[in-house]
Amino acid sequence: MDWTQFLTFVGVGLLAQLVDGALGMAYGIVSNSVLLALGLPPAVASATVHTAEVFTAGVSGGAHAFFGNVDWKAFRRLAIPGVIGGIVGAWFLASVPGEALKPYVYAYLLILGVVVLVRAAGRVVSHHRVKHKGLLGFFAGLLDAIGGGGWGPIATSTLLARGGAVRQTIGTVNAAEFVVTIAISTTLVAHMGIQHWPIVLGLLTGGVIAAPFAAWLVKHLPPRYVMTAVGLLIVGISVYQLGNLLLR
Repeated sequence: MDWTQFLTFVGVGLLAQLVDGALGMAYGIVSNSVLLALGLPPAVASATVHTAEVFTAGVSGGAHAFFGNVDWKAFRRLAIPGVIGGIVGAWFLASVPGEALKPYVYAYLLILGVVVLVRAAGRVVSHHRVKHKGLLGFFAGLLDAIGGGGWGPIATSTLLARGGAVRQTIGTVNAAEFVVTIAISTTLVAHMGIQHWPIVLGLLTGGVIAAPFAAWLVKHLPPRYVMTAVGLLIVGISVYQLGNLLLR
């Protein structure tokens, strides 16, 4: 890999982490989409992204904690089941292709994206917070490992759609992502090793640069603007991915 290619992956990592840190989602989806477009197999792409994400999620989670964006009780309720789901999903991905699950995941995200946009418009969708955060964390970790990304879209969008506070939700999901990502990357690397270290280095370099600024951004942006951006991002990703699946 030459310097131009390396800087390209730095740019991808920077953009992905800026979006992820500010909106609570999409680092894995953005990065994984690029690697899949380059021809890497799903399991290899997921392992590469999650290895880089260990560093970026650590910096992002630390920055959110510094700015007071983390609810530590919710963090524990998400992170521990998320680790279990991530390990199960990583083992499954290393053994069986996970493509069959993608249509259902993106259809679910599309519905949640619409719900978040409705909330951003000022309409109350539900008065009931998510009671079973552990179950949410488990499935978010499971699908994140299988799809190479999805922890943020599933966890953040579900919590926001059910009335979660914007700043605490995004900060808590980002912080929990760190431990979940360690579990996923460790499991995948143990199964298949890790190649493409220059790509990993480029992604994590860009992500580490962007993480503190993204955490500061979510603390100062008006919640309605953040929720609108989250909803549009989820809907856009879901429609794009579902369209690709239908055209295959």
